[in-house]
Amino acid sequence: MTKFESSIREIQAPQQKVYDLLSNLENLEKVRDRVPEDKLKDFSFDHDSLSVNVPPVGSISMRIVEREEPKTIKFETEQSPVPFNFWIQLLPVTNDSCKMKLTIKAELNPFIKTMVQKPLQEGLEKIADALQMIDYS
Repeated sequence: MTKFESSIREIQAPQQKVYDLLSNLENLEKVRDRVPEDKLKDFSFDHDSLSVNVPPVGSISMRIVEREEPKTIKFETEQSPVPFNFWIQLLPVTNDSCKMKLTIKAELNPFIKTMVQKPLQEGLEKIADALQMIDYS
């Protein structure tokens, strides 16, 4: 199992508010305008799942499989060229801020790993950037 982790990000909002927003994928509507259409196509979501087409990777669908309020949201792929698990971890810092880390675990053979390692790590950091910039108030 290969593990990819984002850098730890501080979010200027209480842990519970961040969890409440991120644990309901319908709230992604707030960031839809920040998604570059050339990077992600056919972006759709409901309360528990999301689908996106990532050129040149292909279609990816994920579903929330576990919520541990207010700390963790775990996802599993339903459709993906490479099956993986993804989770968001949140830890309180103060009453008005929290830390976030994103993690992906995937079963990758050595050939695939060398091909996807850099783009996957960069993609994880871009997702962390986007989640850090959301207005959670």
